[in-house]
Amino acid sequence: MEIAAEADSQKINWSPIIVVILGSFMAFLNSSVVNVAIPKMMVVFGASQDSIQWVLTGYMLALGIIMPVSGYLGDTFGYKRVFIISLIIFTIGSTLSGFAWSVNSLIAFRVVQALGGGLMSPIGMALIYKVVPRERIGLVMGVFGISAMAAPAIGPTLSGYLVEYANWRMIFYLNVPIGIFNIFLALKNLEESELIRGKVIDKWGIMLSSLGFFCLLMALSKGYSKGWSSPYIVGLFFAAFVMLSVFVYVELNHPEPILDLRLFKNFIFTLSLIITSLISIGMFGIVYLIPVYMQNVLGYSAMESGLITFPSAIVAGIMMPISGKIFDKYGARGISMFGLAIFTFSTYMMHDFNLVTPLSTIMIILIIRGASMGLVNMPAATAGMNTVPNHLIGRASAMSNVIRQVAGSFGIAVFTTVMQNRRVVYYTQLAQSVNLDSTQSLHLQNTLQSMAVSNGMSATTVKTVYLAMISQKIALMSMASAIDDCFLLAALMGVLAFVICPFLKDKKKAS
Repeated sequence: MEIAAEADSQKINWSPIIVVILGSFMAFLNSSVVNVAIPKMMVVFGASQDSIQWVLTGYMLALGIIMPVSGYLGDTFGYKRVFIISLIIFTIGSTLSGFAWSVNSLIAFRVVQALGGGLMSPIGMALIYKVVPRERIGLVMGVFGISAMAAPAIGPTLSGYLVEYANWRMIFYLNVPIGIFNIFLALKNLEESELIRGKVIDKWGIMLSSLGFFCLLMALSKGYSKGWSSPYIVGLFFAAFVMLSVFVYVELNHPEPILDLRLFKNFIFTLSLIITSLISIGMFGIVYLIPVYMQNVLGYSAMESGLITFPSAIVAGIMMPISGKIFDKYGARGISMFGLAIFTFSTYMMHDFNLVTPLSTIMIILIIRGASMGLVNMPAATAGMNTVPNHLIGRASAMSNVIRQVAGSFGIAVFTTVMQNRRVVYYTQLAQSVNLDSTQSLHLQNTLQSMAVSNGMSATTVKTVYLAMISQKIALMSMASAIDDCFLLAALMGVLAFVICPFLKDKKKAS
């Protein structure tokens, strides 16, 4: 009888988990699905590059503002209620975004969409921990992680198809029936959590975190375009530093902080956050750079580049539940170190990519790297969350989501800066090495001139065309080399995480 009771206690009710995964997938997908449609939106609304970028930036900033308060909202009003409200807000934001009549209205509606999407992931993670036995949490979090891994790969492919063959507004309209369906599923399958009464509202914490993370994420997103040493960016960083420093003081002295910084006293939880932040820096940086490499260097369309990277996301999704089951049985340390070793090696191999690298080689390395992401991501994160008491799960989920959001934005900012700076260096080096008087160069010029003369072109025009061809070739080679340097930097993130990983404490299941 005791064995049967124990088996029943470890059974997984997948109905609420499916609701959470579907909602989180929608939120993750909308962080990447809009990128490909940006050029089309510029034409439709007659918008400038600076103004249209706020469609992306506004969404990201709203995520950073709403995520810190998710734990407080869940504890105070109930996690089921907050999750359903976030679904409703997200669905309304998606509907309004599809109806947008100007770039300003689209930006405003994207912010509404983000306010719902920013709550779904941390609230959903907390809901999972409240309904799943800790002995089986690895498998469930592995399945939950599929949404986070698959969305960045599916987003550009889906967006590219809709923009090319349908209507860019369908990017938003597709969320509406799925959102409505998921709202009914949530009402039926989610159970309300126990409310924590008598909480003192952390007004200063909410205000300081909102302003501080807004300034920090704004500086990271606009740093390269405005200049890292510009007064605007320096001012944002300074404001973020001041407000977040005061925020830390307020949270450590408030009886009910919105982000419980005392969680950092938990060594395993802190170690888990460091490892997942390093992984996020490398992952978001590569997710950003691979489409740039495929489209700007190799000349593929957005949809083609999405199809090329799609198999790696599928493999990552397959490995997620497998790594979760291994975690449940053996703990996080072994599987995380194995995954990090593969991640570091495969990312290092990417630094050899060039203009003549076979597409099959690129896809194989990306698939191996995708498998490593599926092995390491969720075990490392779940190891930390497993050490948090149940009554603090909501706060820990908010903390981990906020830190990963900041780490991802930091990764994209750093990789963009490194890529652009190294591209200038490589272009200068390659341009200086070109010898227009070499035998090979003169032979090519003579061949072009013979072809041009037969078509009625002058020698001056031939010379101009030849120089333009050389310049374009140098630009492509310098871009490829600069991105290769970023791949090396991403591999370094893997090395740092691997060095820290042995300190993760394994909690094996009892025999």
